[in-house]
Order: sequence, then C-alpha cells, then structure tokens
Amino acid sequence: MVDIISYFCFGLGIVFWFWGTVPLVGDRSVLFKLHSLSVADTLGSMSIVVGLLLKIPNEWPLLILALISLAIWNTILGYVLAYCSSSRE
Repeated sequence: MVDIISYFCFGLGIVFWFWGTVPLVGDRSVLFKLHSLSVADTLGSMSIVVGLLLKIPNEWPLLILALISLAIWNTILGYVLAYCSSSRE
C-alpha cells in the first residue's frame, strides 16, 4: 500500500511539473507565467520528495530538510525574480 501511495506522489509531482509549463506558451504577463511555474514546480518537487519519504523512510532527516528547503527557497527565488522583472518595466 505504501508503494502505491509513493508512486501516486511521484506521478502527481510529474503532473504538477508539466502543468506548470502550460502557461508558458500563453500570452499572459511574464509575472503570471513566473508565478504559475514556481508554484507548480514547488508542489511537484514537494510531492516527489514526499513519495521518496514514503519509499525510503530511513532517510527522513535529509528528506524533511529537502521539503523545508523547497518550500523556502523556491518561494524566495520566485519573489526575487518577480522583483527583478518588475523593476525593469
């Protein structure tokens, strides 16, 4: 049962990654595209790390650190890129 949930998390993460790239081909603003991509990338990566956590539970300290790092650094990087992009306009 844990393997099925783990594979579901892997699949969900890949779906989020591809779902985040769909707005890149649209004609919306750069900031909308950046926001969509960063949110989907963060959720996809975190889902994959949760799947890894279920698959190899003896590595939980490293994987919890990876989850925290993803949540903090992807968010901060998205804000920095948006700030740099909006200051040029």
